[in-house]
Amino acid sequence: MEAVNAIGRRKAAVARVYVKEGNGKIVINKRELENYFPSPILQYIVKQPLNKLDVTGKYDIKINLNGGGHKGQAEAVRLGIARALVKIDPNVKPILKAEGFLTRDPRVVERKKPGQPKARKKFQFSKR
Repeated sequence: MEAVNAIGRRKAAVARVYVKEGNGKIVINKRELENYFPSPILQYIVKQPLNKLDVTGKYDIKINLNGGGHKGQAEAVRLGIARALVKIDPNVKPILKAEGFLTRDPRVVERKKPGQPKARKKFQFSKR
């Protein structure tokens, strides 16, 4: 099996995911998963689709990540891994879809408007 690739996005983060058969090694920007995401919660988010399908030690995953913050990057990786697993085996799609791993979260930061300090906040109104 040659490498299967997929793209995951969340907020400003973009993850290019390459999955091939191996022994469960996850490398993000040439660093191990544990070094790139020291937080166990973010590591859990990244591994969610693999854990759901019980294929944690079956695939080697290489990821190029850029943009966004820690949480957005982790969720972008999760989406990319889920999409790649569906490309490998289309039969797992209903399982991952039921968990919400194939849904691209459309929420992004609202732009700042001119004449306001933030997107929705207004400057204090002075009557006189």
